[in-house]
Amino acid sequence: MIFNKLTLYEFNLLDLNDKMEAVNQYGTFIDNHITTKERCNLYAIDMFFVEVVYSAEHNSITEIKSFKTGYLLDKYSNLSI
Repeated sequence: MIFNKLTLYEFNLLDLNDKMEAVNQYGTFIDNHITTKERCNLYAIDMFFVEVVYSAEHNSITEIKSFKTGYLLDKYSNLSI
């Protein structure tokens, strides 16, 4: 899988394995957020974000969320609300 530029729409069409490959190849790690139940890593790819969610109990990927803006970014902010 080779992309010159990957759009959010193209990313969303990929299956889980190809999404992880795209994150590994094109993603820039931004930050992580760790709770007792899950670990979340935030990446930037071109003009959108990807959150990879890992189960702390099973040590496996449970979800990959892609987005441009919104509340999913709030947990990565250093500001207390």
